[in-house]
Amino acid sequence: MNEEVDQLMANPYLETLAFFSVAAVALIVFMVIFNYVTRYNDWEEIKNGNVAVAMATGGKIFGICNIFRFAILNNDTLLESVIWSCYGFVLLLVAYFVFEMLTPYFKIDEQVKNDNKAVGLISMIISISVSYVIGASVT
Repeated sequence: MNEEVDQLMANPYLETLAFFSVAAVALIVFMVIFNYVTRYNDWEEIKNGNVAVAMATGGKIFGICNIFRFAILNNDTLLESVIWSCYGFVLLLVAYFVFEMLTPYFKIDEQVKNDNKAVGLISMIISISVSYVIGASVT
């Protein structure tokens, strides 16, 4: 079985398709988890024109995909890439909660839901920035 999989993965087109497919499914799963932990429905708010939520969500999407990028570049197998990506996602989720804790004067989720674009922008920048730090440490 492993020989057949190795032969398939030796084809760069099939390998790319495999990495893309797994990353797309994982992105959906990770976004569902993020949507679950926020105090608003990302997609409903975006549908209603909430730019702050769109920025924060865009930062999360970029952050998750960036972690996948580093995991794919630094690992030899699809399984290793997925494991490191999952670990990176957990760290990104932790960063989200730390950001929320470090702002005692207001609640991030509440401000983003209220379309505070400044908070949405900083949330996006934090997700993107932290993903680079996480990605750089992925081995």
